[in-house]
Amino acid sequence: MATLILVRHGRSTANTAGLLAGWTPGVALDERGAEQAAALPGRLDGIPLAAVVTSPLQRCRETLAPLLAARPDLAVHPDERIGECHYGDWSGRKLSELSEDPLMRIVQQHPSAVTFPGGESMRAMQARAVEAVREWNARIEEEHGADAVYLMCSHGDIVKSLVADALGMHLDLFQRIHVDPCSVTVIRYTPTRPFLIRLGDTGDFAPLVPHPQAPARDDAEGEGNAVVGGGAGAA
Repeated sequence: MATLILVRHGRSTANTAGLLAGWTPGVALDERGAEQAAALPGRLDGIPLAAVVTSPLQRCRETLAPLLAARPDLAVHPDERIGECHYGDWSGRKLSELSEDPLMRIVQQHPSAVTFPGGESMRAMQARAVEAVREWNARIEEEHGADAVYLMCSHGDIVKSLVADALGMHLDLFQRIHVDPCSVTVIRYTPTRPFLIRLGDTGDFAPLVPHPQAPARDDAEGEGNAVVGGGAGAA
């Protein structure tokens, strides 16, 4: 079966502003995100991509633009099923404010029980994304063969939920997974099980270097919580 390369979009203006973007229109890549997107063609150089599937949101389309410019013959397919979680009334709000909402504790500890007010449940988010991958796996294999490689550009919580599915993890454990902006995650699917080949690979190990005098990279992670939506990554 096909091998899937999952790319989280580059760093966005919402990431750096500490906002939960969701499906809010007009969320673009920031300067760092544009640099990350520009580097993507080189990182994937030599990998024969059969197709690209993308979230329809602007930050994903902007992330893919340099890759598509470098490979103009590559087929691109928008798919709303790998679009960001519908956070409903939480969309566009500051994560620092949302951290005080009692629902955040459930988001962190029992996400399978969460339905965002005015939005969707995290179970539904995962189910639609997994359904999309299964259908695209079958289509890519039928059209390009069992050894084909294709790419999906999506969002932090979507990528995390797909990794959890591939590892056989309950959704309640998916907050233990972290993927930075423009990171690459690779899952190779087989008839019996998926194999996680790469997870959140940016090629940058600088964030692992201790900086005792510096504040925690993200307050939520410093307290042991996951950043809803995926966070801004390293500075």
